[in-house]
Amino acid sequence: MSFNISFPDTTYENKQRSIEEFFEISLELRRDVIKSLFLAKSGHSGGSLGTADIFAVLFFGGFLNYDSSNWKIPSRDRFILSVGHIAPILYASLARAGFFEPSELATLRKLGSRLQGHPGLDVNLPGIETSSGSLGQGVSIAVGMALSQKYLDKTENLTFTMTGDGELEEGSVWEAAMAASNYKLSNLCWIVDNNDCQIDGRVSDVMNIYPLQEKFEAFGFDVVTIDGHNYSEIIEAFTKFKNNAKNSNKPTCIIAKTYMGRGISFMEDDYSWHGVPPNEEQAIKALEELDKLDAELKKSNKLN
Repeated sequence: MSFNISFPDTTYENKQRSIEEFFEISLELRRDVIKSLFLAKSGHSGGSLGTADIFAVLFFGGFLNYDSSNWKIPSRDRFILSVGHIAPILYASLARAGFFEPSELATLRKLGSRLQGHPGLDVNLPGIETSSGSLGQGVSIAVGMALSQKYLDKTENLTFTMTGDGELEEGSVWEAAMAASNYKLSNLCWIVDNNDCQIDGRVSDVMNIYPLQEKFEAFGFDVVTIDGHNYSEIIEAFTKFKNNAKNSNKPTCIIAKTYMGRGISFMEDDYSWHGVPPNEEQAIKALEELDKLDAELKKSNKLN
C-alpha cells in the first residue's frame, strides 16, 4: 500500500449544529467508509456513502437520544439499521459518537472483528440494538420496539429505523407498516433511503415500488419527502417527527431521495457500486475528492 491510512480519534457531541458543521462531519464519515472498505477489500460502498448526510444529522444533531458512555441506559432512543449491508456508515457514526475507538474501523470484516459485514449482537459491539441484514426484517423489529416503548414501558423513547428502497420489495415491510399504523406508533420514524439503486439495477426496473409517498400515506403514515443531501430538509424532517411523536397518532416516514456513492464522482448514482469496495487507486482518488470538498468549505467560510 503506497499511502497511509489512519483513523483520527475525533469524536463529536450530539447537539444542535450549523449546516457547515454537518457537512464537516459527513465528510469525516465518508472518509471512514472509504478507508474501512478499502482495508476490508469487501463491503458496500454505495449506500454507505449515500446516507452519510442523514447519519450526520441523526447522530450528531440532537435528534437521537443516546449516551455512548452508558449506552444501554433505558431512556435511550433506538436506531435499527434494517438495511444491514450499509453497516460501514453505522460503524463510522458509532465510532465518531464515542461508542468505541475510531481506530477499530480498520478491522471492518476482518476475522475476529466486532465490525461484521452486517450488524450482529453476538460480538457485543456498543450501540448495536439487534442483528440485521436479512432484508425486510429490521423494520419489523423496530415496530416491536416502538410497541414496547409506547404500551408496555409507557415511555417517550423513540425508535428510528432505516430501510433501502429496494428492501421495500420485501412483503414483510408492508406488514410492519400496517402494524405501525394500526397501533398508532407515533414514536416510530421510518427512513427510506430512496436512491433508486439496487444490486441488479434501478429499483424502478427490477421491481417498481412507486409511488412511495402515496403508498405510505395509504398505510396511515405521516410522510415527508426530502432531499437526503440537504441538511436543512433533513433537520426539518426529524424535527417534524419529534413534534408528531408528541402530538399525533401516526408513525412518520421520511422518504430521503439520495444518490448512491454521494461525494465521490465516479461512484455517484451508479448501482454497480452497491456492493463493491474501492481498490487502492480508487480509494486515493475518493479521499482526494473529499479533501477538496473540505478545502472548498473552509475557503468559503473564511471568505464569509
